[in-house]
Amino acid sequence: MTVVSVSMPEDLLDRIDSFADEHGYTGRSEVVREAARNLLGEFEDKRLEDRELIAIVTVLFNYETTSVEEQMMRLRHEHEGLVASNFHSHVGNHYCMELFVLEGRLDEISTFVGKIRATQDTLSVDYSVMPVDDFDSLETLD
Repeated sequence: MTVVSVSMPEDLLDRIDSFADEHGYTGRSEVVREAARNLLGEFEDKRLEDRELIAIVTVLFNYETTSVEEQMMRLRHEHEGLVASNFHSHVGNHYCMELFVLEGRLDEISTFVGKIRATQDTLSVDYSVMPVDDFDSLETLD
């Protein structure tokens, strides 16, 4: 197996070590390998390919980190054909939440989420994806 050197903040490394101990992993390498497999597999769901999708993406960051908010605005404009709606809210005393509603293809959504995850100083990035044509099967009650 190839050895890879990765730089990360000490607090993240401590969290990985604690997680490994608490969940019975043999060490941090096993945790990082599993996380990498999960990340790479997220957008490989064949059921989502070649379909129109909607996605909800939620980003949490410290409000004092203006670079994150600036990057969110840049991404919103850069992907204006994908971003159907965008909502900014203050959460607690020190945080901002950015919520994006996306409409597009899997590769477009994957690229957008990847750019958000690559934004330095985000605290949390969460998302969900659903095919638009699934709505066609829903029945309305009269």
